[in-house]
Amino acid sequence: LYEDHGVLAVDKPWGVTAQPTPGRVGDSLLDLATDYLKHPAGLVHRLDRETSGILLVAKKRSALKNLQDQFRERETGKTYLALVSGQWPANKKVLDKPLHKYLLPDGERRVKVVTKDDPDGMPSLTLVKVRALSPVSQDAKGVKRAFSLLEVTIKTGRTHQIRVHLASEGMPILGDDKYGDFEYNKALARTAQGVALKRMFLHAWRLQCRHPATGAPLSLQAELPEELAQFAAHVLPPAH
Repeated sequence: LYEDHGVLAVDKPWGVTAQPTPGRVGDSLLDLATDYLKHPAGLVHRLDRETSGILLVAKKRSALKNLQDQFRERETGKTYLALVSGQWPANKKVLDKPLHKYLLPDGERRVKVVTKDDPDGMPSLTLVKVRALSPVSQDAKGVKRAFSLLEVTIKTGRTHQIRVHLASEGMPILGDDKYGDFEYNKALARTAQGVALKRMFLHAWRLQCRHPATGAPLSLQAELPEELAQFAAHVLPPAH
């Protein structure tokens, strides 16, 4: 998406981890960036394996520190596109819900919403804007279905923040294998008529920050990948 002497911005495909994981060598985004640059690179922030979109890589230690400081001080703007099940109310624009990380018995991490007075809760703020709504329709089993395409801006960078916040409103992200509607996800993945959805519909769409060397505004955008754009076009009314 963008490259200069200090910064590399890439459009990460879904299914690729941001950084190396135990038992897998050479296929993370950071590994690929290091191979491309021919020298060690620094990952500025992270995206879940299941999420596609903008990811920043720093070419220099000074750039890495500057950009990470911007993220830590919440001076960046990060907006995602998410397609959820249900009709999102236009007046529900702010999700201010503390989140708590915990481990399943098998060691896999999960996140849940907790009360404001929970000592383990981390403040988490998500802003939601409705981009498109589908009409309500009935599926083959008579269940009423609808879809909402959302622009989601996070003011805090908690693990699985968008996924958990949206699911806590009863409208999980389509294709989410951790917090979603698992049976419905299976049905969407094997759709015979129309277009199937075989991944989570969450994409890091826009990112704004300051250039680490010049301080000039840096604005990046990664359009929806083809498989998500096709599914959105199938279930949502045409844009006017």
